[in-house]
Amino acid sequence: MSKELIKEKLNKFGFEKEPFLFVISYDFSKFYIEKLSNLSDSIKYQLDNKEESKQNIQNKISLEKFPISFKEYKKKFDILQKEIKKGNSYLLNLTAKTKIKTTLSLDEIYENTKSRFKLRFKNQKDDFVCFSPERFIKIEDNNIFTYPMKGTIDAKFPNAKEKILTNQKEMAEHTMVVDLLRNDLGIVGSNVRVEDFRYIETINAGDKELLQVSSKISAKLENNWSEKIGDILTSILPAGSITGTPKKKTVEILKDVENYERDFYTGIFGVYDGKNLDSSVMIRFIEEKDGEKFYKSGGGITCDSDVFLEYEELLDKVYLPF
Repeated sequence: MSKELIKEKLNKFGFEKEPFLFVISYDFSKFYIEKLSNLSDSIKYQLDNKEESKQNIQNKISLEKFPISFKEYKKKFDILQKEIKKGNSYLLNLTAKTKIKTTLSLDEIYENTKSRFKLRFKNQKDDFVCFSPERFIKIEDNNIFTYPMKGTIDAKFPNAKEKILTNQKEMAEHTMVVDLLRNDLGIVGSNVRVEDFRYIETINAGDKELLQVSSKISAKLENNWSEKIGDILTSILPAGSITGTPKKKTVEILKDVENYERDFYTGIFGVYDGKNLDSSVMIRFIEEKDGEKFYKSGGGITCDSDVFLEYEELLDKVYLPF
């Protein structure tokens, strides 16, 4: 039911050429769609931001992590490997919730994180901050673009760029996501093209820099695409980069194995400005519930994955990018 309501409201605002913000949870169970002119003061956002953070609060930074145990993670990892061997999936993005302690409030985190896409969201039921490096889709001049990110490495490693680009596991994982999203764009558009395959971007990860592998995929849309924003988004969600392939079966497997609610984490947020649309996948995500903070993170699992490295990646992605 929520999915249909989301589609209906998005299409309505798009038809009216009404600038609006949309925030959609991973499973469509929650959403916030509102005219930019009516936004609550407790909701702030930045899209494709290239500015530095506003303040220097290095002396205030502290982050303690209380993650799931390696034993518990391995149990989930092993189940996914069995599903892969059965042929039920080829790539699954396994995520987990990590309790954290920090001296910073969610507002301070939003104001000071250096990230391309940021959202501070608070209402009666939900309270979270997202500082994502990953764009979901962008629509300009009847063209739709998506930019899957899959594959990271510490920039300090010797020959880091060469290592990540020649790693066979990383190549396979990225190729599968690109193929999935190419097919997704084919659902809503025509003349689908992979314009740039596996290029490197530098991501600020707090006390270090990461090299992130991305690709650029495009397709053509009809001239009246704004009247179908709801159809477009609901047809290609959830995002392939944070689920896996084949998408439908992989989502079912992850729901059983992860054993927690992703909620808004790995959903999307974005803005239609009356002419164009831009959006982000909600990764790098901290929520607050009952006075406690939780950081949600994860990574892609394939048949070639190493459980120790994947667990380490899960923890490495729990950071504050100041």
